[in-house]
Amino acid sequence: MTETTAARSLAPAPFDVERVRRDFPALHQEVHGKPLAYLDSAATALKPRVVIEAVDRMYERDTANVNRAVHLLSQRATLAYEGAREKVAKFLGAKEPAEVVFVRGTTEGVNLLAQTLGRTKLRPGDEVLITELEHHSNLVPWQMACEATGATLSVVPVTDEGEVTLRAFREKLSPSTKIVAVAHASNTLGTVLPVREIAELCHEAGAVVVVDGAQAVPHLTVDVQALGADFYVFSGHKLYGPTGIGAVYGRRALFEALPPWQGGGSMIHTVTFRKTTYKGLPDRFEAGTPDIAGAVGLGAAVDYVSALDRAALASHEKDVLDYATSRLSKVPGLRIVGTAPDKIGVVSFVVEGIHPHDLGTLVDGEGVAVRTGHHCTQPLMERYSVPATARASFGMYTTRAEIDQLVRAVEKAKELFS
Repeated sequence: MTETTAARSLAPAPFDVERVRRDFPALHQEVHGKPLAYLDSAATALKPRVVIEAVDRMYERDTANVNRAVHLLSQRATLAYEGAREKVAKFLGAKEPAEVVFVRGTTEGVNLLAQTLGRTKLRPGDEVLITELEHHSNLVPWQMACEATGATLSVVPVTDEGEVTLRAFREKLSPSTKIVAVAHASNTLGTVLPVREIAELCHEAGAVVVVDGAQAVPHLTVDVQALGADFYVFSGHKLYGPTGIGAVYGRRALFEALPPWQGGGSMIHTVTFRKTTYKGLPDRFEAGTPDIAGAVGLGAAVDYVSALDRAALASHEKDVLDYATSRLSKVPGLRIVGTAPDKIGVVSFVVEGIHPHDLGTLVDGEGVAVRTGHHCTQPLMERYSVPATARASFGMYTTRAEIDQLVRAVEKAKELFS
C-alpha cells in the first residue's frame, strides 16, 4: 500500500448531508418566500423524523405513568423510559445507567447540582470557579449557591481570541476552590475548552468538576470518564431531541452523597409523618411524573446520532465552519467575535453600522434564521465591548449553500444601511 493510499484509507468517508437533510422535515419549507436556511442550531437543533415519530408513538400507544403500576401500558412505558436512560449512559460513557438522572435540561441540571452539591460542599471562605464565557445557566445558579453559603464566585478570564488557557486556570485555582464549573464548548464563541486537562488540575487541587455539555454533545464524542468530569450536564433539544428533557451524569460515589433536591412521588422509600426515607440513584433526583415521552425522544435522538459516522460528521461540520469563517471574514465591516483555533460550529459576529437585532430581522427576510442578542452571556459581551452579536450556528444538516445564503443576506443588509 502506498503512502497516498494509506492516507486515503484513514480519511473519513464523505458525509452525505443531503441524505441527512431528508430526515429533517422542518428544513423543507420556505420563510418569507425564500428557502429556509436554519443557522440557529446552538439555540435548538431541528428534529429528525425518527425522534418525532418516537414521541408520537409514545403518546399514541404507551401513554401511562412509569414505575407506578403493574398493567401492561405502564410496563411498556417504564421499559421505554429506562431504555432511554441506558442509551444516554452509553452515549456519555457512564459506568452504569443509574449515574444518569433525567431533568428538564441543562439549566435544571446545573440548578440541581448548585442546590445539592453547593449546599453540602460550600462554606464561608470557599470558592466556586467558573470561566468568563459561561452561559447564564452555569453562572447564576452558582452565584445563588455562593450567596446562600457565604462562598465566593471566582472567574477565569478568556483571551482576546476567546480561549481559556490552562495557565489562567492555574492562577485562579487555590486551596479554597471546592467546585469548578466549566462549559465544554461555548455557546457564544464556539470555543472548545480543554476539559480533560482542566479536570486534572482541579482534582489535584481537591475540587469537584461540573461540566456544562449543552453545546458539546451534538458535535463532539463525549466520554465522561476519559474527560474526568465528576458531573456532566446537557439538554436534549441541542442533540436533535425534544425540548424539556436533559440529563445529569454524576460519578456514583459523589452523586449518592448528595441530598434530594425536590420531594414528592417516586423518589421516596418510606413516608411517615415522623420521617421520610429516600431511594437511591437515580430515583432520588426524579420526583414526580417525568417527561416520559421526552426521554424516549431523547433516546431516539441518541440512536440517530450514534448510527452516523462520527468522524465523517466531524469532518463535514469542520468544513462548514471553516467555509463560514472564510466567507464572513471577507465581508467589509464584519468582525467575528471569538477566533479560537479549536471551535464547534458557531460564528458570532458584528457588522459595522448595523445593530445585531436589525441584522437578524433583515436576514430573516431572506430566509436565514440566526440568533441575535447577548446569548445568555452578558459578562462575555461586556468583555468584548459589544451589546450583542449575531450568531450563526450549524448542525449536521448545514450546507455551504446555506452559508452563501447568509452572506448574501448580510451584504444586502449592508446595502440598506450604506
